[in-house]
Amino acid sequence: MTDNGIGRRAGRAVVVGGGSGMGFAIADSLLSEGYEVVIVGRSEERLADAVRELGDGKVSAVAADVSDEGQVSRVFETVGVVDHVISTAADVAGTYGPIATFDFEKGRGFIETKLIGSMLLAKHARLSENGSLTFVSGIAAYRPAAGGAMVAAVNAALEGLVRALAVELAPVRVNAVSPGWVMTGIWEAMPWPDKEERWRAMAEKLPARRLGQPEDIAVAVVSLLKSAFVTGTVAHVDGGHRLV
Repeated sequence: MTDNGIGRRAGRAVVVGGGSGMGFAIADSLLSEGYEVVIVGRSEERLADAVRELGDGKVSAVAADVSDEGQVSRVFETVGVVDHVISTAADVAGTYGPIATFDFEKGRGFIETKLIGSMLLAKHARLSENGSLTFVSGIAAYRPAAGGAMVAAVNAALEGLVRALAVELAPVRVNAVSPGWVMTGIWEAMPWPDKEERWRAMAEKLPARRLGQPEDIAVAVVSLLKSAFVTGTVAHVDGGHRLV
């Protein structure tokens, strides 16, 4: 544990998926709160870029695929005991499509990274007694779209896993954050000719009247890490999406 200089105590945190998107924003916020941060991801190049952007010497990185048990085990052999593990990992390639023609070989990576990977992190993480695990589920568990059965099912299963682990791993706390529409690189890469118009229409549907930013998710995650009496809970950060 280290003192962050403003009267609070910060710990060590591992952020899986910390090389980009929501994971990067979470790592950045944790650093600003005085945490010692290790980011984990599959791409060594992306991790190296993230370390440079976050600040050389302020954060370390370990390359690993969380769907591989041996690699997950080696992460914690490398980093040792930590206070918090946060995972945003999800291989979204091939996750959408009508169930009648769904290619399960292409979509299997989503199950293996987001659900099985979370279970492997829970199995191998070396957490302090008052530590926590925080996972990222998603709005699809509550507002599924046609062609999104895989995403809806895995997110719902992950939230069930959170409740089960909160009981089994106590006093380690286990929670999830459920984002709504958040502007990450995945959205930017969508091959829509009218992206800006679509985003405006999506924002107008939400009570918050805007789309989420990765920093919105980071705020919720940091809050859960500090909330010592919260476990087995899903924090909804969706701009009111579940209500409309």
